[in-house]
Amino acid sequence: MKKHSATTDKIRLDKWLWAARFFKTRSLAKQAIEGGKVHYEGARCKVSKEPEIGALLSIRQGWDEKEIEIIALSSQRRGASEAQLLYRETERSIQRRESEAGQRKALQGTISHVRPSKKQRRQIHRFKQEND
Repeated sequence: MKKHSATTDKIRLDKWLWAARFFKTRSLAKQAIEGGKVHYEGARCKVSKEPEIGALLSIRQGWDEKEIEIIALSSQRRGASEAQLLYRETERSIQRRESEAGQRKALQGTISHVRPSKKQRRQIHRFKQEND
């Protein structure tokens, strides 16, 4: 029986993203690639793209956009500590994400989503009835 090495086999981009733990399932990785949330070397790509060592990926997840460099290839999903050995996030990307997170945190306190009290609701209804 021939033993296959995870690094010599040709793998698809969706499988690599899943193995590197960017997405919980390959299906979610596929949807992100098809939805334009993953860019390979600055351009949109297909799910079947074969990632290469040294390639730059731009991955948008929620509010954050990560720019990473592929360091190693693997088709097997392992623990998070091992998955982090497959890529390296660029310094510029880390700084940008941290500054954007700080801005979001600063804005969070200024926006309040408090429901009006019963007294305030009555005042609102009264105000609307008077102006109709």
